[in-house]
Amino acid sequence: MTLTLVIQRRERGFSVVELLIAATVMLVLLGLVSTLISRSLGTREREGRKTDALTSAHAALNVMSREIANSGFGLKTNGIVSADSNASRLHFRANVENDDLFTSKMGEDVTYYHDTAKNAVVRYDPNDSPKTSAVINDISSVKFEYFDYSGSSSAPTAVTTPSNNTGRVRITVKVILEEVQGQPSGQTVQFTSDVTIRNSDYMLRQY
Repeated sequence: MTLTLVIQRRERGFSVVELLIAATVMLVLLGLVSTLISRSLGTREREGRKTDALTSAHAALNVMSREIANSGFGLKTNGIVSADSNASRLHFRANVENDDLFTSKMGEDVTYYHDTAKNAVVRYDPNDSPKTSAVINDISSVKFEYFDYSGSSSAPTAVTTPSNNTGRVRITVKVILEEVQGQPSGQTVQFTSDVTIRNSDYMLRQY
């Protein structure tokens, strides 16, 4: 009599514990990946808005620089109204049309200042319509520094009050970056422009 021994091979699957561990690992990896993607998108959005803000600030400073550089044109002074100008305000005049002895035409009597309520650099011209207009928004501060040139001085010190000897103005603005979710808040970028007043007495003598 022959006995036949039949051996049944049992296929073993994953246990519940192993499945739970695998699922946990997958969830952790998915969380890390989503966090990295979110940060990457946030950084991209922040940099995009930063570029837009700087482009707008640069364009506004170019406009201001061109206009301030003409201060004193057609006049016997540098055109800066010292009594109405300081570290946060610049009032200047120019006889742009050069057709009379007054500065009563559009663009001939201009004041730039910072409107804290609107966070904007404002241009005021009593001869324009409207008289007041925002040059650039989302600005936390604007600072004007004045460099006086007299005699043989070629390396003047920056002061916050202009005079008849002022030949250069430095404009510094702080641009407020828009809030981006997941990124630090309250970020600002500083932008500076140096403007030479071509019609000041000292500068005219350099040509």
